[in-house]
Amino acid sequence: MSASQSANETSFRYEGWLVVVVCFIVASFAWGVGFYGQGVYLAELQRIHGWPASLISTATTCYYLFSSILVVFVSEGIRKLGPRAFLMTGIFCMAAGAALVGQVTAPWQLYVAYALISFGWAGTSLAAINNTLGLWFDKRRGMAISYALNGASIGGVVGIPLMVWAIGKFGFAPTLIAAALVMIAVAVPAIFVWVGEPPKKSLPPIDARDPVPSVALTAAKIRSEAFGTLAFWTIVIPFALVLLSQVSFIVHQISFLDPIIGRDKASLAVALMTAFAVIGRVIFGTVIDRLDQRLASSISFVSQALALLVAINTRNEYALFAASAVFGFTVGNAITLPSLIVQREFSAAAFGVVVSLVIAICQFTYAFGPGLIGLLRDWSGGYAMPFYVCMALELIAAVVVLVRTKKPITL
Repeated sequence: MSASQSANETSFRYEGWLVVVVCFIVASFAWGVGFYGQGVYLAELQRIHGWPASLISTATTCYYLFSSILVVFVSEGIRKLGPRAFLMTGIFCMAAGAALVGQVTAPWQLYVAYALISFGWAGTSLAAINNTLGLWFDKRRGMAISYALNGASIGGVVGIPLMVWAIGKFGFAPTLIAAALVMIAVAVPAIFVWVGEPPKKSLPPIDARDPVPSVALTAAKIRSEAFGTLAFWTIVIPFALVLLSQVSFIVHQISFLDPIIGRDKASLAVALMTAFAVIGRVIFGTVIDRLDQRLASSISFVSQALALLVAINTRNEYALFAASAVFGFTVGNAITLPSLIVQREFSAAAFGVVVSLVIAICQFTYAFGPGLIGLLRDWSGGYAMPFYVCMALELIAAVVVLVRTKKPITL
């Protein structure tokens, strides 16, 4: 990246910041409908159809598994379609799948709806946002990604309470149809207007920009070489374990809190958790490019484990809200930090491919979380044992992420 291009990134007039705004909007819908919304769908489908938690959460697991396969090829998809068309495709798939969830009357139909959401999730979530912003940012990439992913938290802070309120007033099916229409009406024009051609003088990840990459830097070769590095696995393993724990708790949070504090207060706890995710990400976003990112990750994992310990062992409303806030403070950074560690420890040309691969493996792993927690909950008769398992995974991850290599990896 040229010196002038790097200087542009520091200016509010730089066109890349409008792309950050677009990614913020996209993330708010992706996480509101495709991630935090899973907890609402689980609770509502249980209420409407009487289906067991294990059946519904297993469908969620299949959704994450299928989309994890798609995520591997996000960088190639952006290279072939361009960021604008790729993000639009993701929005349309997410909207169609969400609308169909409200129409299901049999379990197999839920799997069809979730298949569509899988395409939407791959086209709008972490890998898509990382690769898109990687085309516009280098020196300020950590800040750009961190700010854009605040949209993910807004999806929980605003989207979930609004969705719960609308379901209570208008019903499950009409609410999801309305959510799909709003998603298209807001996100598609923003993408069309503000996501154009990446800067000509930038040096983005080669897989996401170069139509004819050199043989030495093909995506397949980068993936193959990444698998053989310790740095790659000490990123993948801890973050996969943490995201498995994190996603499991988030998907089951409303069902866990509902019998203790009620549905409305449970949705407020989700909102509080995601509000603190915004606070945590904004605070980290200003300094995250200068931190020891592995140490920051380890501390974050321990704090989440302690929050789970409190949540399991209290029925006090205020303590549960506090635990949700502490857990949420580092939720956002758990999805931001892997890409920043990759940027620091791998070559710039490998960034897009390695990040997509890390995200795909993490998602493949945490895909089993909601189903596993649902099965353990049905078997044990409560959420204590499943959440203790999540705690253990967080603590293991806190140790593994501190293992680091002594020299940068060049792929």
